Amino acid sequence: MFRNFKNVSRFIFGRGCFDQMDDILNEAPLPEAPRAFLVDDVFEGTDLEKRIPARPGDLLRFVNVDDEPKTGRVDAIRDEILEFVASRGGDLPGSVSGIGGGSVMDIAKAVSLMLTNPGSSADYQGWDLIQNPGVYHVGVPTLSGTGAEVSRTTVLTGPDKKLGINSDHTVFDQVALDPDLIGGAPKEQRFYTGMDCFIHCVESLEGSFLNSFSRAYGEKAMDLCRRVFAESDARHDDDLMMASYFGGMSIAYSQVGVCHALSYGLSYVLGLHHGIGNCVAFDCLEDYYPEGVDEFRLMMDRQGISLPRGLVQGMEEDRMEKMIDVALFLEPLWENALGPDWKKKMTRETVRRLYERM
Repeated sequence: MFRNFKNVSRFIFGRGCFDQMDDILNEAPLPEAPRAFLVDDVFEGTDLEKRIPARPGDLLRFVNVDDEPKTGRVDAIRDEILEFVASRGGDLPGSVSGIGGGSVMDIAKAVSLMLTNPGSSADYQGWDLIQNPGVYHVGVPTLSGTGAEVSRTTVLTGPDKKLGINSDHTVFDQVALDPDLIGGAPKEQRFYTGMDCFIHCVESLEGSFLNSFSRAYGEKAMDLCRRVFAESDARHDDDLMMASYFGGMSIAYSQVGVCHALSYGLSYVLGLHHGIGNCVAFDCLEDYYPEGVDEFRLMMDRQGISLPRGLVQGMEEDRMEKMIDVALFLEPLWENALGPDWKKKMTRETVRRLYERM
């Protein structure tokens, strides 16, 4: 059986298109119901805040993402929105918009789902566990690279694991891709997030799940990443935004691999953000992705980036064991990277040795 994937229903692209958000949200199924805007708190008090089409009676909530998104945080925001809407005589918001990087967009996707599905978001960490469509949800990236704007997952850290809510219902109903919004990102953050896209492509293109659909998107996304980070000193924000979109599409019929599995362990135990965790892990994987790692290191040099080192030096044994547990739990990633007999190739001791290099 071939998987029948859902894609983003509608998208808009172009510099300044964010200013059409009011019209976009008026096309939601319940346009008169209160809107919920979840916005990265770095934009509080900025010009972008003034451009958000929040009406009297809408909820504008600034979200801090210094830490990776957690299931408890999602549940708390869900409860806050329900209380806010109830105070205005309603049941559900008309829309949920996530305006920020991958973490904010993942929170918005997860909150949308938890408004219409019972229990905790931790109950749905896995594949195709969501039963009910979420509230109409819109993604507006202000960083590019994660592919969160197009993916069918929302990556969350729960009580026991870091794992996405993977579902066709997770996919945004609408995305607004405005390259102007990513222009002010700091150099390091821009690089780490952009490398998430590059690493997506390496792992997809070298994985056993690859097909022509994934290859077409992955090859184009990789070419755009090279243009942005290796071939020019110009920012090329339009290209980076499209690389992120294509990179997210490339893993729809494929999957990521060794780097992302190890990065999940780093994030869960050490609290590293996903982008920098990927970079730290990928820099140690020349035995698995030799050409990709060489190219990654050239991009680091070109962009003047230095990675943190010695992150697991002196780590307590129980934390190391947990990190290994989290990484090895992600079986589809290992199978894509190493084939169906991956357990013979990637033992706990092998994972430990890789982590000890970080």
